[in-house]
Amino acid sequence: MKGFLKSLLASMLGCFIVIGVFMFIFFISLAAMSFSSSDKYKLKDNTVLTLKLEGTLSERVQPNSFMDMLGQNADTELGLDDILSSIKKAKENEKIKGIYINAGAFMAAPASLKEIRDQLADFKESGKFIIAYADVYTQGCYYLSSVADKVIMNPQGNLDLHGIAASPTFYKGLLEKIGVEMQIFKVGTFKSAVEPFMLDKMSDANKEQVTAYIGDIWSTITSEISSSRKISVEKINQLADSLQTFKEAKYAVQDGLVDTLMYETGVKEYLQGLLEVEKKEDVRLASIKNMTSVPFENKSKSKDIIAVLYAEGSINNGSGKDGITDKRFVKEIEKLKDNEKVKAVVFRVNSPGGSAYASEQIWKAVTDLKEKKPVVVSMGDYAASGGYYISCNASKIIAQPNTLTGSIGIFGMFPNVEGLTKKVGLSFDNVKTNTYADFGELTRPMRADEKAILQQYIEHGYDLFLTRCSEGRNIPKDSLDHIAQGRVWTGNQALKIGLVDGLGDLDTAIEEAAKLAELSDYSLKDYPKKVDLFESFFSNQKEELTTRAMKEYLGSDYELFKTIKEIKEQDFVQARMPYDISVR
Repeated sequence: MKGFLKSLLASMLGCFIVIGVFMFIFFISLAAMSFSSSDKYKLKDNTVLTLKLEGTLSERVQPNSFMDMLGQNADTELGLDDILSSIKKAKENEKIKGIYINAGAFMAAPASLKEIRDQLADFKESGKFIIAYADVYTQGCYYLSSVADKVIMNPQGNLDLHGIAASPTFYKGLLEKIGVEMQIFKVGTFKSAVEPFMLDKMSDANKEQVTAYIGDIWSTITSEISSSRKISVEKINQLADSLQTFKEAKYAVQDGLVDTLMYETGVKEYLQGLLEVEKKEDVRLASIKNMTSVPFENKSKSKDIIAVLYAEGSINNGSGKDGITDKRFVKEIEKLKDNEKVKAVVFRVNSPGGSAYASEQIWKAVTDLKEKKPVVVSMGDYAASGGYYISCNASKIIAQPNTLTGSIGIFGMFPNVEGLTKKVGLSFDNVKTNTYADFGELTRPMRADEKAILQQYIEHGYDLFLTRCSEGRNIPKDSLDHIAQGRVWTGNQALKIGLVDGLGDLDTAIEEAAKLAELSDYSLKDYPKKVDLFESFFSNQKEELTTRAMKEYLGSDYELFKTIKEIKEQDFVQARMPYDISVR
């Protein structure tokens, strides 16, 4: 009897747990639907689109996460796609009278900043106004804001215009102290991604290429500021060399970089005057998030689709959603290839590279896709090394003038931790059946014959990379080798040497895809598909919460943490850029 009661109680408890789980899912579902339906935003007359530029910029950000529903999602990450679409909608919608740029601490690379700036310049053709305000203008935000009709700054603020520098970190000394030797295998005079592990300063070749590409990026930035603000490039460089506008706000006005000084509280009054409304309350501000639920007024209903496939981050093996994983993207590309409604694909690549093997798998999928329909690559901030590998066989390649691309080279790193193990008192011994049975052992240095085998393997990988690029770009292999060698180029430079076909933004690439597919009317669809709130909650909350916590805690140092994590997890053979460039 006692056993029967125990079993009965256990069964009842199990039922209650199951019912509780189902009730929890039910209420979460209701909350998700309620949240989604209540999140619709309706535009009213005299609305101003507010671009609050803070945090970091990504190509796309997943909307409606569970953290949004709880009200815990600080705007620490903005999606480039959301910003661009908000500006486009604002241009065509009569209820929106202008744009207010509220610039803060915004982390973005030069090509993305230019893409936003170009979209703002296009918006101005509508005759609507753009005003910009900041307490402190960072260099990147000022570059973007300089396109505005009116540039306003806090009277106690400053404007940071200082130029561009690249400052890589070198780990050789640290590794020597802890007893770790990085055994390096590479091809390419300029393949500098391995330099931090084998040198204590930049090589002459690396300094040459970095000087060339940051100089070209800075030239683009200064020429566009010069055009908008009617200040000579020479004067802009003089101001950058003196840091004068950083010292005191009045100098920014005197030198013509800023139009007027005003506290943020006065900006709404200024907007009120522009809108010619009686009350401040009649000035309505719509955020980027608000605009995501506002439809395009003239959206095509054509059944012919141009797909935009976004690929952002490092290239790795696997099927995960972090970065560009080969199995996941091969699957996405195959779906687009087999979808008869999709007439062309724009492959949006924003990657410094990664696994050479994974890059080859994605290259093959793109090649197969190209046999059935046009594929146009749109390069973002980076499409270098592995990022160029997966792009090189597209029908056409479009880059921004300050995209970092090329870096056609391969390297491999293999640690020898013998020194570390000796420091902590560990020793090792082994027996083996064959000469190379212990090949790859970390606790001893490689023999000369093993190094020769690995170097040959790396050289074969470089030759394959060259072959892929030579065939894709229709450049003789010998000629390509001269501009490869791991060298990084800007989009401007890449156009001159034949690595890309044209300069422009994502819209330029879409227009090119439409021409190749002979489409006069088409609809656009983005891939991979963004998940909704319900899917987001049940997919990977642990990963989302961990990532969000790390970003909050580390701030701008999160990118360094991510790079170290990727180095730890990466394949032995890499096609990767050395480091990222941000305009701050």
